[in-house]
Amino acid sequence: MNRPPNPGAAPVEVGERLAKRVAALRGCSRAEAERLIEGGWVRVDGVVVEQPQHRVRDERIEIDPNAQAAALRPMTLLLHRSAAAAAAPPAAADRWDADPSRERLLRRHLQALQAPLSLPPACSGLVVWTQDAAVARRLMEDETLLEQEFQLDVAGPVSPVQRAALQQALPGGKASVGSSQADRTRLRVVGKGAQAPAVLLDASARAGLAILALKRLRIGRIALGPLPEGRWRFLRPFERF
Repeated sequence: MNRPPNPGAAPVEVGERLAKRVAALRGCSRAEAERLIEGGWVRVDGVVVEQPQHRVRDERIEIDPNAQAAALRPMTLLLHRSAAAAAAPPAAADRWDADPSRERLLRRHLQALQAPLSLPPACSGLVVWTQDAAVARRLMEDETLLEQEFQLDVAGPVSPVQRAALQQALPGGKASVGSSQADRTRLRVVGKGAQAPAVLLDASARAGLAILALKRLRIGRIALGPLPEGRWRFLRPFERF
């Protein structure tokens, strides 16, 4: 007599773990096989699979001949956020196609990201998203040392008194007029502090300035440069804040 199926039983897993198959094909340890898979070096029927636990049966398994089983380093991404964008981590589809790093994009590069120096809503410019604890500490613990540069657009002219108020609001603050028209003035403002964008917005309002836009151009030695709005790139190993 056949027993009825148990609806609470765990499903039977079919096939074997990809890591086990790769270890057999390459003649390496399971740990090395997992690093190869997580590094994006393994294809299953022509598609890169980054999960060592992925189950395979008779699919075609290919290991890149240039594969390296080195542990993956934590990554840092530089995003040119638009003023209308939500404060969300970058998406794979938004990577700059001219990213000079030439880094191979992996799924894990977009996981466990944090933004130590975020921007207030409606502000645009450079935002750093990082997995690297050392980078996060550098940005937060050295906030009084790292200079930030902003482009501030306000309505109408700016008086010397108003410009002085902006300079005094930020540690190491400097404010200069970049361009001026009858209905709009563009200022270049530099200063220090993790809350510099919010402080600058508040100081502008208290000085009687009507803010049109605030854009962060630089953090320390890292500038926005030619990175298009809405796109991101990897921080290269030699670049330092």
